Amino acid sequence: MPPSEAARAYLRRVRYDGDLTPSYDNLVALHRAHLDAVPYENLGIMLGRSPSVDPAASLARVGQVGRAGYCFHQNGSLELVLRELGFELSRRHGHVYAAEDDRETSLNHLVLVADGLPTDDNPGGRWWVDVGLGDAFRDPVPVAVGRHDQSGFRYEITQVREDGWSFRHDRAGTFTGIEISSLPIDQPAVDEAHARLSAPLDGRFAKLLVVQRRDSSGVDTVRGCLHLRTLPDDQAETELSSYSAWRSALLDGTRLSLEEVGDEELRGLYDAQWAAHVAWTAAGRP
Repeated sequence: MPPSEAARAYLRRVRYDGDLTPSYDNLVALHRAHLDAVPYENLGIMLGRSPSVDPAASLARVGQVGRAGYCFHQNGSLELVLRELGFELSRRHGHVYAAEDDRETSLNHLVLVADGLPTDDNPGGRWWVDVGLGDAFRDPVPVAVGRHDQSGFRYEITQVREDGWSFRHDRAGTFTGIEISSLPIDQPAVDEAHARLSAPLDGRFAKLLVVQRRDSSGVDTVRGCLHLRTLPDDQAETELSSYSAWRSALLDGTRLSLEEVGDEELRGLYDAQWAAHVAWTAAGRP
């Protein structure tokens, strides 16, 4: 059966015209194509639009404007496409944490697992598929204890349990790790978590603009009014002190699509982000 129109629009947007059979090599190619074309971002939330985390809505948004959102949107859209193409997928509950004492169990990350794709290095054939981590891995990771190096970045799965696994990010990453479990990850649970994470003023994703794009060698990030280029052993920081520099960093650095975003509302967001940046700098960048 040929892909649906929504899936075809997605494939056009990520510029993927390769083989669509459910193989490991094609999974990697689709994973990379998505990361190249659809950066992790919270632009819609910061503009007050709070885009739906319904997977079909996320998939349609990628096809229409080239944006998805954060993990619930990103992985939700990819999940639908991979399922259509015949990949064996399942969902897992994820909790991303920044501090060691923050290993609670609240849902803040949607994890995808692809099964039935054995390779010489991963004979079990189980892969962690994730285009919603912002600055983490470029290719799917074997669900197996050990260190998994990609282009100089070092990721580690420290424990695999019957109900999930534990992940440690590279030292250059913006978070410390993730606990993956078998806690509820149905759509109502995702909707509830999204409402909490995107709530105006208090939500984790409603405070500061963050756009991240993982390419073959590193990560471009626009965080507020800073542009960061992160490599395994180096990071360059540029202050975006004008609207034109900030807009260029979004378009050229992270390759964020600004389709259907008016210049006036974008300028308004920049002004608010710059005011927050000035206050943060004056306070010593706590």
